[in-house]
Amino acid sequence: MDLRVENLSHFYNDLEVLRDLNLTIPHGEIVCVIGPSGCGKSTLLRLLGGLEKPSKGQILQLGEAPSGSLNPLTYVFQDFALLPWRTVEGNISLVLEPHGLSAEEKERRIADVLERTRLSDFRKAVPKQLSGGMKQRVAIARALAVNPAVLLMDEPLSALDSQTRELLMDDLVGLWQREPFTSCYITHNLNEAVRLGHKVVVLSRRPGLIREIVDIDIPLSERDVSNPKLAALQQQLWEMMRDEAQTADMELATG
Repeated sequence: MDLRVENLSHFYNDLEVLRDLNLTIPHGEIVCVIGPSGCGKSTLLRLLGGLEKPSKGQILQLGEAPSGSLNPLTYVFQDFALLPWRTVEGNISLVLEPHGLSAEEKERRIADVLERTRLSDFRKAVPKQLSGGMKQRVAIARALAVNPAVLLMDEPLSALDSQTRELLMDDLVGLWQREPFTSCYITHNLNEAVRLGHKVVVLSRRPGLIREIVDIDIPLSERDVSNPKLAALQQQLWEMMRDEAQTADMELATG
């Protein structure tokens, strides 16, 4: 399933947050969205997920959701959002419980995503026993358990230290290579954008306009930290948004 954004604008009262966005998130691709603080990245994700209705324009779901999809659109947040009294498998089971699945089907889905995220040995652990990186892997496993058509990821690695962030990026690449998924991935981290994105959408400062859509033709498997093409691309993206990022920070600081 593709997501298509057509002529989308959004306001909060008189504050214009997004202006006239046109964008397609194609099936099987990760589209990263970057931009200065306050440019409307997270607002765009809420609109894509149906948590808010756009002030103008429309968002279309084109094509069929994958077989066995329980939620076509599913979120992964930066704060993990795990229930502390539930085990790893219990947190994953939570999203399956409203769907009337048999015990056998729930167990099949849980076992599958635990294996895919390398958490099978931790299924009985509770969140306080896990590192930050493992908690986020549980959150990713929980999202994958419903077999979503599109994974909406809101700065999922921003709460993690740099070493754990690198490991989680490797995990996401591995997951995509094993079974390609579709994702809109919001981030302020340019390294994440060039490591994970098939496309990088650059938004301007508020109101967020699409300044550029950059296609990255380097296979995900070749995007390690030593690749000079990635470093050059990251610098190119920073030069696109540097002045506006500085202005946006000053505007936020002064209200």
